[in-house]
Amino acid sequence: MKRNGTAIWKGNLKEGHGTISTESGILDNTQYSFKTRFENGKGTNPEELIGAAHSGCFTMQLSANLTEEGFEPDTLETKAEVTFEDGTVTKSHLILKAKVKDIEREKFANIANDAKENCPISKLLDTEITLEFELTQ
Repeated sequence: MKRNGTAIWKGNLKEGHGTISTESGILDNTQYSFKTRFENGKGTNPEELIGAAHSGCFTMQLSANLTEEGFEPDTLETKAEVTFEDGTVTKSHLILKAKVKDIEREKFANIANDAKENCPISKLLDTEITLEFELTQ
């Protein structure tokens, strides 16, 4: 399986702008620029997209892990805070709110940490990955 995304950039770094598109069409010439990356502007940026990819991948992996262990997740909501410092992505911090019945906190923590370590996007990222979670039943 291969998936793809496309970026087009026009102009110099500060005044230029670009668009990002995905094969699925969900992103279709979505604007990005210096302002959307380093300031406030309308559009997206690579770190935001990494956060969406990481939170989505981790959450799917966690759902699979829980199901494999015999637990039925009711709701899993993950936010990934991606830190960009000095030209490098230095951290992805996963913040999870989970509603899973009949699971002990320690068991859930082990399953969630395994998902953090083994989801494909975590394996791709060469950065510190941390996890905090809130579990309700």
